[in-house]
Amino acid sequence: MIEKRPFESLGHADHGWLNARHHFSFAGYHDPARMGWGAIRVWNDDEIAADSGFPPHPHRDMEIITYVRSGAITHQDSMGNKGRTEAGDVQVMSAGTGVRHAEYNLERETTTLFQIWIEPREKGGAPSWGAKPFPRGDRSGRFVTLASGFAEDADALRIRADARVMGATLKAGEQVTHSVGEGRHAYLVSAAGAVAINGERFASRDGAALSGGETVTIEALEDAEIVLVDSE
Repeated sequence: MIEKRPFESLGHADHGWLNARHHFSFAGYHDPARMGWGAIRVWNDDEIAADSGFPPHPHRDMEIITYVRSGAITHQDSMGNKGRTEAGDVQVMSAGTGVRHAEYNLERETTTLFQIWIEPREKGGAPSWGAKPFPRGDRSGRFVTLASGFAEDADALRIRADARVMGATLKAGEQVTHSVGEGRHAYLVSAAGAVAINGERFASRDGAALSGGETVTIEALEDAEIVLVDSE
């Protein structure tokens, strides 16, 4: 089963400095049919205006992954970490027992990103943060694991969830496949470019909820940049 969630149907909040679309219930957007997908709790499609951003605020017991689509985001947190993550790259924060952080767009252009929250396999633990470049060219024609809670994914950023965050870049006409294990949940969004999933067209920034036991073929109808989360 593949559930299509068109971009126009997503929750929407425009704060001036932040124009956000919510794939799942978040803040003032509440849809009881879209409270999450397995352990995937949040997938926000954010546009952050230049010289603005999220001021310091707290989190706990959540794995928070930021995939920057364009521009850059500058991170600061109560652990003393600071970092700038550019387009195509990824940062992760394990909130653990509690952390305060800020995310600012200090660029002269709008920054666009996906903010993804995944519930951890267990609560607690010391908070942590990390970031890593993932050149888009290295993902050409294939999925690359960007963040993972599995030890075998040694090159990925570490998260404390039984999940993988993957990315692929496809030229028009190229295909990749992905199998969702029984009892697992996957969610896929094309950050750029239309794709067909098992023959059904998904525009850029549409969501696709994939059920366990499903093998899907993703074909790029245009040059495309795909983000997929496979979780419990």
